[in-house]
Amino acid sequence: MADITYVCKRTVVSTKPVRPNLCCPLSVLDRLMEPHHLRIVFYYHTAQKREVGELTVKLRESLSETLTSYPIMMGRLQRDDEERWTIKCNDAGVRVVEARVSCSVDEWLRHVDREKELRLVHWEEMSHKPYYWSTFYIQMTEFEKGGMAIGLSCIHLLADPFCATAFIDAWAKTTLAQEIHIPPAFVPLPKRHSQDQDHANNSLVNMAVRLCIEMAKRTGGIGSDETLSPFEALAGLFWARLGRVKVIKQGLVKMSLGHDVRKILGLDKGFFGNCIVYNNAQLEINDDGGIGVGEAASAIRDAISQFDRLKVLGLIDWLHLNDHANSLTKGPNGFLGFSDLVCIDLDDVSPYRAGLEVGLDPIRASYYIEPASEMGQIVILPSHEGVESRDVMVTASEDDLARLRKDDLVQQLGATILMGGNLSSSK
Repeated sequence: MADITYVCKRTVVSTKPVRPNLCCPLSVLDRLMEPHHLRIVFYYHTAQKREVGELTVKLRESLSETLTSYPIMMGRLQRDDEERWTIKCNDAGVRVVEARVSCSVDEWLRHVDREKELRLVHWEEMSHKPYYWSTFYIQMTEFEKGGMAIGLSCIHLLADPFCATAFIDAWAKTTLAQEIHIPPAFVPLPKRHSQDQDHANNSLVNMAVRLCIEMAKRTGGIGSDETLSPFEALAGLFWARLGRVKVIKQGLVKMSLGHDVRKILGLDKGFFGNCIVYNNAQLEINDDGGIGVGEAASAIRDAISQFDRLKVLGLIDWLHLNDHANSLTKGPNGFLGFSDLVCIDLDDVSPYRAGLEVGLDPIRASYYIEPASEMGQIVILPSHEGVESRDVMVTASEDDLARLRKDDLVQQLGATILMGGNLSSSK
């Protein structure tokens, strides 16, 4: 496989200066995610007649314009009077790495693995002087025989995958001189009011996702007249099968489900910050030493149904009351508890509309939330293959992944391994 040549690292600032003394406080959901960081990679085909380096220059210029709407991305971390992190917005800018690869993007994707892919998204751990450390990094990598990769990394303290994706989309729209589809909204999380009342509430192509849903119904726990979302079915499948792998060694694996609550809280899609809440799903081991796919999917659906406005607002209140704690790992009723295995629902991210050139939308997107849980992490997101298709990114030990790849139910879906932890259908 062709190697990567790093051309330079530079600082890109906005076309307009940041308003003096502008500070952005961070929420309790932000502070909870401080130990983690995001790494995202988007891949593109490019116009055949472009010279190498031409698109990078164009993107650098449009990035400066886009950053005028995202002052928080150019800011630096500092402590407030209560020793909590806040962002001092200034003109320090975003660190940008420019690189090249001596092959095409298609050739790269045929041979890429996790280690190589992460070389497309620059990241630096926080320095001992946080005020001089860039919280966001962008890497633009041009493939000399055609193609482009955009890598974005940031500390999870400032952003979740949804607003990071929205930024890349805004950057793409600015590059094409189009209106930003989801403008950023820098607003605080809502608080509970007296009027709030409780109420009830791999890439796998379309055929494979439907097969997974039917499989969950056949294996029990779901009535034939009940419906399952693709996320519930796929999360249930991988929880059951990865759980079966783990049971051999140490008993039933619990699942923490990460779900975006912007809509539940009535927030704009452009809300910039962390808005993913985690809730635990639990099941008892059945007689054959595992858990059924149907039972797992049903438990996941029940856990997702608990994400209602009152409970999420109650969680936010609880976090405010316990904000002094150094490590908040379990909220009321199991919310926000990071158990052994983590599954993150990115069904509503929209990576495939962030085209950098007319008619050339992303051909693949990868999301890493690091460090992953020791017991494993599953990320389910839309696929380039179609509306109902899904990519499933699994992070686990090599032994566990080897067993998962050989699992009979996983193989029935016709999933193809794209690289170490990615499953994608070849249909």
